[in-house]
Amino acid sequence: MILLASLRRVWAVWLKELIQMRRDRLTFGMMIGIPVIQLILFGYAINSDPKHLPTAIFVEEQTPIVRSILQGLENSGYYEIILQTSDPEEGQRLLASGKVAFVVTIPPGFTERLVRGDRPQILIEADASDPSASSNAISRARAIIAGALKRELTGTLSYLAPTREAYDLVVQAKYNPEGITYYNIVPGLLGIILTMTLVMITSIAMTRESEKGTMENLLAMPARPLEVMIGKISPYVMVGAVQTCVVLIAAKVLFRVPFEGEMWLLLVGVAVFVIANLALGFTFSTVAKTQMQAMQLTFFFFLPSMLLSGFMFPFRGMPEWAQNIGSVLPLTHFLRVVRGVMLKGSEFADVRDPIIAMGIFAIAVSILAMLRYRKTLD
Repeated sequence: MILLASLRRVWAVWLKELIQMRRDRLTFGMMIGIPVIQLILFGYAINSDPKHLPTAIFVEEQTPIVRSILQGLENSGYYEIILQTSDPEEGQRLLASGKVAFVVTIPPGFTERLVRGDRPQILIEADASDPSASSNAISRARAIIAGALKRELTGTLSYLAPTREAYDLVVQAKYNPEGITYYNIVPGLLGIILTMTLVMITSIAMTRESEKGTMENLLAMPARPLEVMIGKISPYVMVGAVQTCVVLIAAKVLFRVPFEGEMWLLLVGVAVFVIANLALGFTFSTVAKTQMQAMQLTFFFFLPSMLLSGFMFPFRGMPEWAQNIGSVLPLTHFLRVVRGVMLKGSEFADVRDPIIAMGIFAIAVSILAMLRYRKTLD
């Protein structure tokens, strides 16, 4: 009888918890949604061997040998030639802005010098700020070009093939020539820390009002939704400023990460990014009913942000659909700003588009928060 009574009580508690779980649809959705997202992202979106990397070429002659080299680079799958430039400075700007990963330069007179046996140079300039994104393409460049020339160095030119390389391949890894991993990781950590902490503390701040019973006092104030949002998120701007200072000091003192750009430009990017995250946290607070739900929403947003932004895995190695999702996330654009300014010395023109993208995101989620907040006034 004692065992039967215990089982009945256990059954009652179990049934009560099941009903509670069914009522808490947000938590139940997170339990199902997060594993599905992890499976999809790790199974389909993550790729440590990126291919089809955008490449610009600077070529002043179009001979069969030159065309074979370019065709070999494209056929390898690593290099995707998206434009041909006639201005060497344009290639540098494209690298600095991140629009291309490589600039291939074949100088004038290349074919003539090749035939004479003068070993002309082929220059490949690579954006090595993210070593994992460019290392495989760089390491295979020599074999790719050699294979492309194999069918050209026949007949009267066959003497060039067996003795020694007929050309001299020069690879310039820019922005991180030594391939130091933490040069890429540490600036990105600034975005990761700001995303996780600011979104979470802002979303919890509003739901805490509801749980403590002080929400009615807040709603009774003669303040408009926009004024409430600004008043709520403004104190946390200082939190973001402190975190930024800590990370930048650690990057300089502990890790010796170079800082090639202008501090004011980085601070502009940080300010827009902080506002975007705080506005998103406020939006989450209008959806969540408890602090636990607010934390769950934060994690639900943080997981794809970390995986699809290019922080852990090369952004260009992901399929197009994953890149499209990542392009919506503010962390993706912030990483381009912070890495561009710190490692590349990017100017405003180089990071203007990422800053604008973060600003649009901040405006969009702020409007959504206002609409959601008005609904809670009823």
